[in-house]
Amino acid sequence: MTDTSRLSLPIRPDSIVRRGWRTLLSVYCSNTPIWRWLKSGALVFLGFFLWMGGNVLHAYWPDVAILRYILAYGFVVIAWGPFTHLVVVPSIIRLRRTASRPIVRRVVKHGSKINFGTFLLVVVILGMLLPGVMVLDFTTGLGTDGGDVTADLVCDTGSETVNCELENAEGVDHVVIISGGEVLDRSDEPPYAVSASRESLSEGPSGLQFEIELRDENGETLRRFIRTV
Repeated sequence: MTDTSRLSLPIRPDSIVRRGWRTLLSVYCSNTPIWRWLKSGALVFLGFFLWMGGNVLHAYWPDVAILRYILAYGFVVIAWGPFTHLVVVPSIIRLRRTASRPIVRRVVKHGSKINFGTFLLVVVILGMLLPGVMVLDFTTGLGTDGGDVTADLVCDTGSETVNCELENAEGVDHVVIISGGEVLDRSDEPPYAVSASRESLSEGPSGLQFEIELRDENGETLRRFIRTV
């Protein structure tokens, strides 16, 4: 006869979730010095990765909203992660054992939720505002491969007008200046000087922004420069 008492019951999905959540909480609340530094270092690495990656992707696709919040999340967690695991969590654990006032014990009981909620609020606000200090300005040539195209872009951002021209340009048919998806000026002859008023420039992540596109005779982009005023 088969001993049915030894047959293992199938693992239910909800039990797996509960175990995973308990494991996550145990790691989050681990308060030994080595664990504090490991968690802080891991979050700094994650934050730096998301911040840099978000900046690079945002430079190519500035209209994708989710990239703003990925960028903001990485930027905030670089400082918030170590602050949470080196200061907030040890303080909460200590106060849970020593606090005598009811109001303090009530706040400490929900301390982790308050900390995480504040963190998400800061991420959302920074993602909406996208301040310049958070955005890396990739002003080198971005876009398609330049191939045989060589050129040095020189721009003068005056008080009312932006003026740009190319030096040592080869393999270019014409040049346009674009802002907000609209072509503001075009030049078909060297030194391919183009200009636009500041009022016509659209707002970028770190100021007024425009693009200089080097094109061939078919209108295909050979190289693109992004500049911020």
